[in-house]
Amino acid sequence: MSLQKSWVESANSADTDFPLNNLPYGVFSSGGGEARCGVAIGDMILDATAAEAAGLLTMRGGPLLNAGVWNPVMAAGADVWADLRAQLTALLSHGATAQAALAETLVAQADVDMLMPMQVTEYTDFYAGRQHAENMGAILRGSAELPANWLHIPIGYNGRASSVVVSGTPIHRPNGQSKAPDAALPSFGPSKRLDIELEMGAIVGTPSPMGTPITVDQADDMIFGYVLLNDWSARDIQGWEYQPLGPFQGKAFGTSISPWIVTAAALAPFRTPTPQREHALLPYLASTTDGLFDIELSVLMQPAGAATATKLTTTNYSRMYYSAAEQLCHHAVGGCGMRTGDLLGSGTISGPSKSEYGSLMELSWAGREPFTLDTGETRTFIEDGDTLTLRGAAIADTYRIGFGDCAGTILPAAPMPHNAQDKG
Repeated sequence: MSLQKSWVESANSADTDFPLNNLPYGVFSSGGGEARCGVAIGDMILDATAAEAAGLLTMRGGPLLNAGVWNPVMAAGADVWADLRAQLTALLSHGATAQAALAETLVAQADVDMLMPMQVTEYTDFYAGRQHAENMGAILRGSAELPANWLHIPIGYNGRASSVVVSGTPIHRPNGQSKAPDAALPSFGPSKRLDIELEMGAIVGTPSPMGTPITVDQADDMIFGYVLLNDWSARDIQGWEYQPLGPFQGKAFGTSISPWIVTAAALAPFRTPTPQREHALLPYLASTTDGLFDIELSVLMQPAGAATATKLTTTNYSRMYYSAAEQLCHHAVGGCGMRTGDLLGSGTISGPSKSEYGSLMELSWAGREPFTLDTGETRTFIEDGDTLTLRGAAIADTYRIGFGDCAGTILPAAPMPHNAQDKG
């Protein structure tokens, strides 16, 4: 795995997230203008919409890059994905004959606003990190023993696509019901136990028809790419509502994703197998391809007014028990049709040591063990004004494949309507 050289000099830096080996897809606007499809290269963005309009990029069945989202390309299938990546690699490689013409389509990342890279059709979140599941069992039930089904199926719930936002979008602290352990009745108000969940998100490209199961290998081929994903969680609201049907308002107020979709092709050199299983999975979950990726992940917290952020945790996507392809296969096995733009959250990614825990619920052990930031402040959960940032990259000897930051700042809870306040 070696660095591919580009005529865009910043793409040849050892510390860039966006070398020629990466070429992730995003959507941007300049000065409040129209949404445009772009490709990150070093500290620049190739305006793919402009390149297609100028005839520098030719899309099969095109034009496909003028919709302001990547869904048309995602739906076009693997052959189109491979062809586009090959064209981009040739156009941006060192010595490319189209350098002068293509240079006119480059804009600086620092000068644009990043937008949602795709229209999210549906959002499903899984619970597929073993260490996180064991930790939550120990915290909530006093036992790290896993539920009886956990080692056999990827457990998930259907979330809210309308609440998925791009990095940089502020999140209001949610209002909701919660019940203190010593209270006879629930109360209403802003969440006091606001948390993050460090996850990866897999994006479905090619759809599958309703009523048609798919194999894990087919599911793997359907995945267009991956993003960092923070499934913000109100633990007190969730704790009161989740039995017997699972998460609802405690999860529905916001999910942040990184602005760049890193393709499965870019991550291919970093594939790694799923872990040894105590129980063999049922045959429909069998695969022939390593389903996880060696992606280093971290979480940072920066209080309002602080000059620097504190790194809270460092872990790796390879810690997951189930791959995205296994999750997608199980999602469709009962006949659920999967659609272009479906987003699958991996579940919280935690490792065996406290320095690898992927949520504040684990890091503070449900608030019983406060942690100290570099500023000297302590935290158990998120306070208003705190900015949480997820970072991730697959790291080779001479280059890295990054996603860009997945960040969000917590704003105070939105005021309730007067009639709701009056009714208490």
